[in-house]
Amino acid sequence: MRAASSPLLVATTNDGKLREIRPILSDLPIELVTLGRWPDLAPPEETGRTFAENARLKAKYYAAATGLTAVAEDSGLEIDALGGAPGVESARFGGAHTSYPHKFALIYERLRACPGAAPNARFICALALASGDAVLFETQGAVEGLIAPEPRGDGGFGYDPIFLYPPFACTLAEAGDRKSAVSHRGAAFRGLRDYLRQARTP
Repeated sequence: MRAASSPLLVATTNDGKLREIRPILSDLPIELVTLGRWPDLAPPEETGRTFAENARLKAKYYAAATGLTAVAEDSGLEIDALGGAPGVESARFGGAHTSYPHKFALIYERLRACPGAAPNARFICALALASGDAVLFETQGAVEGLIAPEPRGDGGFGYDPIFLYPPFACTLAEAGDRKSAVSHRGAAFRGLRDYLRQARTP
């Protein structure tokens, strides 16, 4: 008999992220709850200097605010030629309300100012699980790739159209269902899944 479900708050309102997360955790006896239940809950200020610091900050904040065990992640794109930018500012790059096509244009403009630089890049996802004021688990996932010569594909979300994954010879926006198997977020949430399985083993 399957154990009774217990709630786990996934601290995001991003539908694209939820589409990636739900299948990974689907075989666990947990009820995934989202921030949609707390529409008036203001997000915390993300003051961390690293993805891990921001993930930890958000997980503790939402766990304390809702009374639930909460998992939060902070993720973004690092481009070597730009000194790791946009990095932790990925979501706010070019302005908090700037569209992704505009963010892409800013990145290509900056890369043109670095002729000959290798287009090496990576996606990073740091994840933290918290209950009350305690961080129970942390992990990080990454995927290495290149900045594509131009945006390609209409799948995925965020910076996926400009992130070329060489083993697939396409961008993550063109990768379809294959993305989850190699993505930074997929790796981090598979680590969480393994932790939760072990934590529930008698």
